[in-house]
Amino acid sequence: MSVTSGAARRVVCILCRGVKMMCGRPYCPALAIKRANVKLASVASDRLEGSTPPSVYVGWRGYPRVRIGPAAPPQIGDTGVFETPEAWLERGIEEVLEMRLSLVRGLSRAHVKERGDKVVEALRELALSSSPVEVEMKFLRPPRGGPLLDPHAPPMGPSGILDRVKILGNPKVDKHVEKAYGDTDLRASEAVVSLYKAGIPVSAIQRLLSVGALGTARRRKLVPTRWSITAVDDVISKHLLDEIREFPWLNEVRLYLRRYAKNLFAAILAPGAWSFEWIEAWFPGTTWNRGREVEIEGDSEGYWGRATYASIGGCYYAARLATCEHLYRLRRQAVAVVVREIYEGFDLPIGVWFVRENLRKMYSSPPLRFDTVEEALLHLAGVTRLSLDTWLRSSRLLRSLLTQEALDAFMR
Repeated sequence: MSVTSGAARRVVCILCRGVKMMCGRPYCPALAIKRANVKLASVASDRLEGSTPPSVYVGWRGYPRVRIGPAAPPQIGDTGVFETPEAWLERGIEEVLEMRLSLVRGLSRAHVKERGDKVVEALRELALSSSPVEVEMKFLRPPRGGPLLDPHAPPMGPSGILDRVKILGNPKVDKHVEKAYGDTDLRASEAVVSLYKAGIPVSAIQRLLSVGALGTARRRKLVPTRWSITAVDDVISKHLLDEIREFPWLNEVRLYLRRYAKNLFAAILAPGAWSFEWIEAWFPGTTWNRGREVEIEGDSEGYWGRATYASIGGCYYAARLATCEHLYRLRRQAVAVVVREIYEGFDLPIGVWFVRENLRKMYSSPPLRFDTVEEALLHLAGVTRLSLDTWLRSSRLLRSLLTQEALDAFMR
């Protein structure tokens, strides 16, 4: 059943009651919002006490003077998973929304190079912590408004103008994070790579970069959350590529597949020098397609990478990181074509973590193996909704791979 609206939607909700997913979505928005609102019912005053996961927010509008602040749910305890995308797929979108929409943001405004601001200092102290920290936020008026939805960052709940924030708990700082924070001669990109090698989660590194906790002393500044997410994905994958380009070629054609929450992810890895392509096909009735035709967008890079920002945005860098991590584990380089079909009902901006973590999960499963790219494509065509011809028209690298195979066959 397709996504409905108005009176028809109300009837569907009555019949479904969050069990049958009759609206076509992979989650029940009514239940997620209801459960989040139950938690938020206690935030009717101008004061909130809760355990921040830790969660911090740095906006981008008005740059270089941006809105910043911590976020916390109105509950005390272990809220760490609220800010750990690496653990979200096992919980499902509905529970993720419930957690994220219960995060209340306390907002203040600061210049990205501000150093003495109390909120900035508190934000930095919280971001350094590897475990939840109890905080108290005092607002000028009770928090209100709808959720924060962003194509790059995970959703967040309502916000209030911050009067003051007080850290009640004791932040626990990982020794590797403490070292990177204390080294003001270390460039931000070097700190990102160092923390990644030490096993610090990508999401935590993104948070540290966002609050200006990394880099040389003179260059440290706040980085909007959405920018820090893409920057960390980009820096780490470029670091991995420095070694991947030295690895031998993959010696077979591999096809990886994963279905999750109205999404199909697929990757073809073929023998050859490193190159990468990411393509998304948004079907009607999805987040970014309110029309009647399937919209296909993508971007690619060759052996030496990109000189410009990918037109398709942060999901490109999230997909490239997951792919580079897999090739690094294989100790191989390859031509990588990664595609995604997004189906009717997936209609909420949820952040690029969704791409990164789904591809990580996909690459952890056994692939299908083929002798030729053509064989892999024929199998893929039986899985995707789009036809093989449509994918070939949309993919520069797939056309190139087939041409090369034809030339090789001719020369034999």
